[in-house]
Amino acid sequence: MASTSEVILITGATGKQGGAVARELLEAGRRVRAMTRHPESDHAKELESLGAEVVRGDLDDASSLEKALAGAWGAYAVQNTWEAGVEREEVQGKRFADAARKAGVQHYVYSSVGSAERKTGIPHFDNKARVEDHVRSLSFPSWVIIRPVFFMENLLSPDNLAAIGNGQLPLGIKPSTPLQMIAVADIGKYGKLAFEEPERLAGRAFDIAGDELTIPQATEIISRLVRHRVSHVQVPISEIRKFSEDLAIMLEWFDAVGYDVHIPSTSKEFGIRPTPFTEWAAQHFRD
Repeated sequence: MASTSEVILITGATGKQGGAVARELLEAGRRVRAMTRHPESDHAKELESLGAEVVRGDLDDASSLEKALAGAWGAYAVQNTWEAGVEREEVQGKRFADAARKAGVQHYVYSSVGSAERKTGIPHFDNKARVEDHVRSLSFPSWVIIRPVFFMENLLSPDNLAAIGNGQLPLGIKPSTPLQMIAVADIGKYGKLAFEEPERLAGRAFDIAGDELTIPQATEIISRLVRHRVSHVQVPISEIRKFSEDLAIMLEWFDAVGYDVHIPSTSKEFGIRPTPFTEWAAQHFRD
């Protein structure tokens, strides 16, 4: 474990996942450098108030990455498919890894996606597998790959919240399909652990999840919290495919294969209690 004076750079620090990792590290007394394209944003100012050093950086701008990474001991890398697109996300992932290696980063943590290594055929899973391979090829002194499953926070999108208010949760998987999910806060805990125990975790790549349930089971829980009936509506894959082939392939894979994290053993090995969906939902849904 590096000393608390060593700098850890977090990409996507003003987003959900990067923000969760940054907060966990700050609470642990670590020195966090929060990279964002918008250092003037409210989220950036909030991190600054918690003790983070906020720096401007853009995954599409190699020179900005060089400046942001200068002097960093560790780096947490996460990219956003839905913002960048599959091809650009892969370029960003490789570019940032290259910049970190050039900058002399000693411990590199890459956030991939659950089952990336399984050759799923899902474009935004397979591109992350290629970034994983690139990270390994760079021979960092130490690296860790964390693969989270479906985010519980995906259910909080404006469209989903509006639909829940109207008694529906539309999702393009079968009612019988169990879906593994994870609370973003749990990702933050695993991210912190990856920096606190680099010797134990060096060279490891592992999937993480917090709970597993069908969407009707999830809507039962949400219904009790919002005090009105919320039902799962299975959106036809043909409709989803009209605006996203990538998303359609993923949902078909959920039905046919799905994530395969053994949640109890993962929790036991890493000492992190998984957040159950019931507990997470109670924090986010009110009548």
